[in-house]
Amino acid sequence: MDTKRFVKNDSGFVCGHCGKDVPPLRYTSRNHCPFCLWSKHVDVLPGDRACACGGLMKPVAVAVHSRKGFLITHKCLVCGAEKPNRSQQDDDTDLLIRLTNPYNVS
Repeated sequence: MDTKRFVKNDSGFVCGHCGKDVPPLRYTSRNHCPFCLWSKHVDVLPGDRACACGGLMKPVAVAVHSRKGFLITHKCLVCGAEKPNRSQQDDDTDLLIRLTNPYNVS
């Protein structure tokens, strides 16, 4: 049985929340929109696209990690699953910073 925990799946997509065209990252699997930070519940393991839920995942919190940078917590609006994801170089930094403040949730 294959126990690989990461599958590189670097394809672009149209964001299900804001509708913008999201380009591939070219260095890892893209898992959220860099413009609005929303995601889609499509993975069981990172990059595998094996989750049948398919619900939109709202960015509900951002934490700052000393080595990993910003960590975005996404919550699925369909099934309630929560998953952390690393931010990427092209993410909206102002939005990431606003989401680190629990009193400024939009």
